[in-house]
Amino acid sequence: MSLIAKTLSILLLMYSLAAQSAVPRDPYAHFFHETLGDFPEELELARDENKKAILIFFEMEECPFCHRMKETVLNQPEVQEYFRKHFMLYSVNIEGSTEITGFNGEHMTAKDYSFKVHRVRATPVFAFFDLKGKPIVRYTGATAGVEEFMWLGEFVEKGLYKEMNFTKYKRERKQSRHQ
Repeated sequence: MSLIAKTLSILLLMYSLAAQSAVPRDPYAHFFHETLGDFPEELELARDENKKAILIFFEMEECPFCHRMKETVLNQPEVQEYFRKHFMLYSVNIEGSTEITGFNGEHMTAKDYSFKVHRVRATPVFAFFDLKGKPIVRYTGATAGVEEFMWLGEFVEKGLYKEMNFTKYKRERKQSRHQ
């Protein structure tokens, strides 16, 4: 095989691998962690794995914004890898009847957990909790895209929520991008 053919083969292989890594993947298999709905147990696991926080994605089946997030953001490998590295990630159906054990140990349905405990009225809601189960950041609605969602993750992972709100952080990130 000539040097040109070998070079082209290597380039084709590299392109193929790069293209595969960008292929969207099912968020339920690659973004969210499996849970039995026992959040005190999930807190313990998050601490054992040195995570920064727990993220609960409150969603509803008929929600077009939830669907958009799952089809355009949560299915992206870069998002999945970053968020799984730093957070434990769970999905809760706000209309569900499955039993949830809240961070305080109280048992209830997913619906009651969503409405009564976390006052979720619109979806999606991305609720981050520290490793003691205390709410630290809440974002309601779909993000503008992958970049903004990654910023949300960085905002929590770096602890910037202690210094400013997400709107200010987002504004700073946009300004630094244009400089």
